[in-house]
Amino acid sequence: MSRTFEADLMKRLAEESPLIQVLLGPRQVGKTTAMLRVLEKWKGSKFFVSADDTLSASASWIRQQWQTAETEGPGTLLIIDEVQQVNDWSRVIKGLWDKSLRNSKRLKVVLLGSSSLSLQTGLSESLAGRFELTIAPHWGISESAAELNYSLDDWLTWGGYPGAHAFRHDDVRWRSYLTQSIVDAVIGRDILTQRVVKNPALFRQAFAIACAFPAQEISYAKLLGQLQDAGNTDLVKSYLELYEGAFLLFSIHKYSKQPRGIKSSSPKLILGCPALANLALGEEYVCSSEGRGRVFESAVGMELLHISGANVFWWRNGNDEVDFVVRLNHRLFAVEVKSGRRKREGGMDAFINQEPDAIPCFVTRNNFEKFAKNPAKFLLALK
Repeated sequence: MSRTFEADLMKRLAEESPLIQVLLGPRQVGKTTAMLRVLEKWKGSKFFVSADDTLSASASWIRQQWQTAETEGPGTLLIIDEVQQVNDWSRVIKGLWDKSLRNSKRLKVVLLGSSSLSLQTGLSESLAGRFELTIAPHWGISESAAELNYSLDDWLTWGGYPGAHAFRHDDVRWRSYLTQSIVDAVIGRDILTQRVVKNPALFRQAFAIACAFPAQEISYAKLLGQLQDAGNTDLVKSYLELYEGAFLLFSIHKYSKQPRGIKSSSPKLILGCPALANLALGEEYVCSSEGRGRVFESAVGMELLHISGANVFWWRNGNDEVDFVVRLNHRLFAVEVKSGRRKREGGMDAFINQEPDAIPCFVTRNNFEKFAKNPAKFLLALK
């Protein structure tokens, strides 16, 4: 099964002089498998190498792979997996790329790896202006339905990580897989090796607590108050930023016409994939009316965050609330999620009264799959 981002990546690589293509995304969602499919479809010269396949990947190792690809001529496709395992990889790639442009030996280069945070660090340090990002997200409802035969409820309970599918009927093994292969790997190997975190145990605890509030506003002070240690709100903000960089957990802020109001608001937390709610709260809760509604709303929020160029917020004024507010292509959309969870009515009308040009949008369980296939198209088709 081809994933949506593969076609976009192939289109970029087919251009005469593409930038370096960087594939980013969470762990265990099939990035390497996808690139092997791209390699299989590629008609010209091609090389796929992985820093995992050598005991001592180094700058010299990258230079060797690059030189091998260049011998096949300009336009050769070079894919380097787990590139973040090479010390100073971004500086080496920068030098090789700039030299190839001067010598008219431009390769078509794709970089990827399991540690997205490490890749992002290298990109910001050395490769500015030389690359384009492609995001490989968690598995959505369409992919999970097609490949795993998941219903919407199945996906809201176990979805996002295809590797966990085999254990879904064994709760202990399922939780063990997600904890060891996803959460511990991301927090322990990706985040804590890339950033200085004073108290790793507190950092792990904060993640578990945050995942228990899908699609809910939570003040930094409230989240801090649940931690078993002293700290300040800046500490919590920094934690949430790190979770977001690793594609685990996202924060959206309250809509305001004043930028200061947006930045100072409490965030609504959006899970990178539905399975994290089950891991934090248990299957009994996420299958309840309240839990299912929260997880579904979080899933809608995550799809909105996938829209390139969109700004996503939430809104509330007193008892009136709109689940999401999206600014896209100079248009404003008010998105109400009809999840079956009991909520106060009147929020949409109140927001439209405040923002007469806003376009109302209602996402339900019945239209969610259509919405999720192309959220931007879904919104922009509304009048």
